[in-house]
Amino acid sequence: MANLKAIRKRIASVKNTQKITKAMKMVSSAKLRRAQQAMMQLRPYAAKHRELLESLAHQLIEAGEVDAHPLLTAREEVKTVAFLAISSDRGMCGAFNASIYRKLAEALRERKAAGQSVVLFTVGRRMGIFGRKQKVEQHEDMQDVISAATQSRVKEITARVVQAFLDGQVDEVVIISNRFKSALTQLPTVYGLLPVAPPTGTESSAPAADLFYEPGQAALLSYVVPRFVEVQVRQAILESIAGEHAARMNAMSSATDNASGMIQSLTLEMNRARQAAITKELMEIIGGAEAMK
Repeated sequence: MANLKAIRKRIASVKNTQKITKAMKMVSSAKLRRAQQAMMQLRPYAAKHRELLESLAHQLIEAGEVDAHPLLTAREEVKTVAFLAISSDRGMCGAFNASIYRKLAEALRERKAAGQSVVLFTVGRRMGIFGRKQKVEQHEDMQDVISAATQSRVKEITARVVQAFLDGQVDEVVIISNRFKSALTQLPTVYGLLPVAPPTGTESSAPAADLFYEPGQAALLSYVVPRFVEVQVRQAILESIAGEHAARMNAMSSATDNASGMIQSLTLEMNRARQAAITKELMEIIGGAEAMK
């Protein structure tokens, strides 16, 4: 059995750790509220943007203008795929990063098995480290995911990805990030960014009435499509940030609860050790007294 001094030292250490995890939980909770608010404010705007894009593209496709915009045009053969992979900058957020690592590794295996080359655009320090460990070509490493959520950085990231697509360096761009479902659930998701998927031509995607656009559809589409891509990138980053704070809040909550359990267990062990030490001293006193008779 460990001595009393060592047990008391461990209890003090666990209590100090518990204070840190409790503080981190409170900080993540406050950050989550702000991140979730920003994410929820963007969702209706992104939905309307998609609705407008589908309406424009549908009319142009019906008019026979299939290749209405270069970002809508799919390549005949996909030789190189770019993954825009988003993670957190720091750890201590449970399985948040591990789940996106597994999703990316799985996607890399599938693409390589299909004979396609792969390059990475990474957002978040953890993803940059993972990409280098995977020995995959990194086209861009954007590092700080928090600053990447600002409007100027979103424009910069989107411009680099779009330029790589337009220049023919990549034939397809795919986003891999955690989608925020709830404070308890973040879903690692893979979905296409470029080329922008045109409407399927089904009845649900057709406009409810004839619409007239000023300027014309083609001119308006050249404005809408790049901004739609930008909105998609911004939404992915904001949802990843909100998911990170939620995951860290839950992880720190579990760590705080586990620390309480450890303190109780160590306290019980300390009491047993102290009782054993007292019993031993009493036995020694009694034994000495008996020897003096």
